[in-house]
Amino acid sequence: MENGDADGKPKRAAGRLCSICNQKKPALKRPKTLEQICRECFYSVFEEEIHNVIVDNHLFKPGERIAVAASGGKDSTVLAYVLSELNRRHNYGLDLFLLSVDEGITGYRDDSLETVRRNEVQYGLPLKVVSYKDLYGWTMDEIVKTIGLKNNCTFCGVFRRQALDRGAALVRADKLVTGHNADDMAETVLLNILRGDIARLSRCTFITTGEDGPIPRCKPFKYTYEKEIVMYAYFKKLDYFSTECIYSPNAYRGFAREFIKDLERIRPQAILDIIRSGENFRISTSTKMPEQGTCEQCGYISSQKLCKACLLLEGLNRGLPKLGIGRSRGPDRAKKDGKQRTLLSGVKGSDLQSKQCGTLDF
Repeated sequence: MENGDADGKPKRAAGRLCSICNQKKPALKRPKTLEQICRECFYSVFEEEIHNVIVDNHLFKPGERIAVAASGGKDSTVLAYVLSELNRRHNYGLDLFLLSVDEGITGYRDDSLETVRRNEVQYGLPLKVVSYKDLYGWTMDEIVKTIGLKNNCTFCGVFRRQALDRGAALVRADKLVTGHNADDMAETVLLNILRGDIARLSRCTFITTGEDGPIPRCKPFKYTYEKEIVMYAYFKKLDYFSTECIYSPNAYRGFAREFIKDLERIRPQAILDIIRSGENFRISTSTKMPEQGTCEQCGYISSQKLCKACLLLEGLNRGLPKLGIGRSRGPDRAKKDGKQRTLLSGVKGSDLQSKQCGTLDF
């Protein structure tokens, strides 16, 4: 029989093989390329793509101290593991360590920090933890009790960014690396378009930011899909914390994230296309961009006299939690700045001495 064996039974079709090595059975379909590949080839291409991003963009120099922003989640855990492996394999000559921020969220951050402490032992990387309570005098639990669930992500995002910079400065890091992946980058491009935030849109796809600030930040996962990070962590059996922040369900970014996921289901390449679009945006020369300076209160980088963190913190300390929320444009900016200066008159007095915006000089 043409399609059977001697007993007349149909022959079983040969199993599909890995599209890279053509030897082993595929274990997954890559979300980025839709290739069906085996585990070993997946590990290889995943790590090699990140290595190429690091080399092509000259992210590091031998001898640099690199702080890995570690939250205990999948992105930062995989980042710490892969950087450790690549540093050893390709002899980057980097001094790596973990840097975590304790926002003070009971039942979330306290549990995730336990994961980071296990990673410290597993990867042999020293860990430094800085907290909102020590830096600002407030925990996120206390902030949410004061302001409610609306706008809490604004406070946390501003405070966390500055806390990472201050922690990196404290341990004398040359650079800070974060686990922002391709999905995050695409979401940020979309968010800045929806907000009409030209200043951030012009720089949000940079793989390295803050080179003119206190600590440059790098994103080795800029072109790495979130799904592939999850697959890598799963197959490698990495120890990470997967619970979402209890205060984030109403975050504006969440709606952009769902939209990106819908696009990815229709066309996986959409994520990279959005990033490429962001990279190719050109801002008109007639557009007035904010000038970067330093905060008069804490010395942190700021385009205003007071940085966002100092403004938000002062609002909390004075019982005016809405101070600093939102943005205004044009003629309203001068009026708003005048109002802020009135509210913040006496800002160097005893009110703020007990709860300053950070404790380090830049």
